[in-house]
Amino acid sequence: MTNRRAVNSIVKQATLSVALILLFSCLAYHAEAQQKKRVIQLSGVIIGEDSTSGTGLPGVHVYVPKAGRGTTTNGVGFFSMPVLVGDSIVISYVGYEAQYYKVPANAPEYQTVIVPLVADTTYLKEVVVYDFPTEEVFKEAVLALNIPLDRNGAIDDKNFNSELLALMLKTTPMDGYQNQRYYLSQWSTSHGDHYMPVTNPFLNPFNWVKFFNSLKKKKK
Repeated sequence: MTNRRAVNSIVKQATLSVALILLFSCLAYHAEAQQKKRVIQLSGVIIGEDSTSGTGLPGVHVYVPKAGRGTTTNGVGFFSMPVLVGDSIVISYVGYEAQYYKVPANAPEYQTVIVPLVADTTYLKEVVVYDFPTEEVFKEAVLALNIPLDRNGAIDDKNFNSELLALMLKTTPMDGYQNQRYYLSQWSTSHGDHYMPVTNPFLNPFNWVKFFNSLKKKKK
């Protein structure tokens, strides 16, 4: 019984040792294969689809997911980074669809690319804004309007004559927009007159001369 346990223990140890040897062999082979890949200096410019002046997009992410390395474009959309032959590169930017580029096996030592990005457009549903919380409340408010009508149930034209409209325009106070324009106009005028001398028209002798001349003309 003791011999069987010893034999089983030896078999387990041998199996574990073989598995470890195979694992390290695979890792060494993978590392050697990676070392055999050529290093390419990849450079390029990332532009938008609506770029007419040739100016690139700044801050675009250019990275290799498997290797965990990458870079971003500068202020004119230019980037440069070392990559390996066969690397898959992801190019992403906010508001644009991600683009993918794979370094070809026959790429030269210095590879230059120009990558255009397409805008990622999302269409939203139409939104209608009302002054009332619900459409039912809006309908009730419209139906509750007290509009003067004539005997036939139509709007009385007498309420829209020119004299009445002119009186309404003269007596109706200014709304918020008009008050804002008036305040801004007064404010700009006061700042413009701040550095100019303020004169009193009653102290101007020429004004008094004009006043007396007008009185004489009226007497004649």
